[in-house]
Amino acid sequence: MRFLIKFSYDGTNYAGFQRQPNLNTIQECLENAATKINNNKKVGITSTGRTDKGVHARCQYAHLNIDVEITPHKLKRALNSNLPDDIYIIEAYHVKDNFHARYNVHNKTYKYYINLGEYNPTERNYVFQYNYKLNIKAMKKAIKYLIGTHDFRAFVTENSIKDNCIRTIEKAYIKKDKSDKNKYIITFTGDGFMRYQVRNMVGLLIRVGENKKTSLDVEKILESKSRKENGLTAPPEGLFLENVIYKNLEYSIIK
Repeated sequence: MRFLIKFSYDGTNYAGFQRQPNLNTIQECLENAATKINNNKKVGITSTGRTDKGVHARCQYAHLNIDVEITPHKLKRALNSNLPDDIYIIEAYHVKDNFHARYNVHNKTYKYYINLGEYNPTERNYVFQYNYKLNIKAMKKAIKYLIGTHDFRAFVTENSIKDNCIRTIEKAYIKKDKSDKNKYIITFTGDGFMRYQVRNMVGLLIRVGENKKTSLDVEKILESKSRKENGLTAPPEGLFLENVIYKNLEYSIIK
């Protein structure tokens, strides 16, 4: 049976989502827990995508196949009982065998939290402690150039010759956190994001906020398709995978 799991995690103590040899990862923890439930028969999971070291998720999804008879509710309970406290299964669904956690995604939303006020040690793993003023007005103007369908090659760190870097960003905006006047939230919603793309876009916006780049520079860098023109990668602390929306999920769930 194929299941879709919705889960959240604190990425502080992990080397990222994707399984890596001799490193603690979210994927490994999930697969080990699922394997125990599956009578120790190896279970692999396929997620909507990977997150980097230190990045968190409030809403992430993955599909997996389980051979034993189990209800979604019992699967959720069994997984949570075998997972560390910084990973939690929010919900489990029995889905059709052709459902794919990555290919069926309609859009994803990432949020990046940045503190311009005094250093806060209790939030250091969850909010980027920039601790200086930024030109937010200029950043709000600049972020608009990232909206739309573009080749985002200039924001891909790991592989500048990646075959397809075309993505669509539906929404991108910056708002003050209602609970803290010194904290801002940078939000991106799009059909997909490549590795480091969000952090590289935030890094460029910070340069604009420092008055080292202009909004027109953002447009030029985007058109250049060259990572060398950008430069700054924002730290992982402060980045959250906030939400994932699927296309017609209700028709894939088996009641």
